[in-house]
Parts: sequence; structure tokens; C-alpha cells
Amino acid sequence: MIRYLRYLWLALLAITLLTVALANRAPVTLRALPDDLAAFAGFGWQIDLPLYAVIFASILAGVLIGFIWEWFREHKYRAEMSTKSREVSKLERELAVMRDTKPEQRDDVLAILDQRKAG
Repeated sequence: MIRYLRYLWLALLAITLLTVALANRAPVTLRALPDDLAAFAGFGWQIDLPLYAVIFASILAGVLIGFIWEWFREHKYRAEMSTKSREVSKLERELAVMRDTKPEQRDDVLAILDQRKAG
């Protein structure tokens, strides 16, 4: 059922994008700088594109900027998770070493942990 809803959503999205593209086929000129500033700077880069290409490129650029922004924002959480993961691995290794020791040298905490595991 979910698969069919996904196909329906993709079909509606494709029809919408195609409609927007067909309605906005007129060429527009994109300029890097306003005319007066371009004349002053001696740099007048420009390109003619269909309007739908500009719209779709703008949407894509916005999504990419959002993804990059979130990736940087979540860096501290990923770093903390990595640190905690290494700490857990270290503690698991220590626990395995302590369990391998002779029974007369066992710790009370390990005995409690073993009781919980067995029960």
C-alpha cells in the first residue's frame, strides 16, 4: 500500500514539475552583477536560461545548503556519539578481561552482573 502511495506521490510531483517547466519556458538572463556595477568592475558575466531551469536550480541549491547546514549543526552530536561509542567499547573490553580472571579474584560487581545475565 505504501509503495503505491509513493508512486502516486512521485507521479503527482512529476506532473507538477512538468507543468511548471512548460509554463515557464521563456528565457531569462542571469547576471553576476548589476549593469552599473559590472561596468565599474569590468566583469559582466551573464547567461541566458529558461526560467524553469532557474527555478529548479534555486530549489536544488536551497536543499543542498540546508543539508550542509544541518550536517555542520549536528557535528557536535556525531562527535559525542563517537566518543561514547569508543568509551562503551573500552568498557566492554575491560569487562571481558575481568570476566576471564580466576573466580577467586572476581569482583562483587561482576558477580551481580553475572547473576542478572543468568536470571
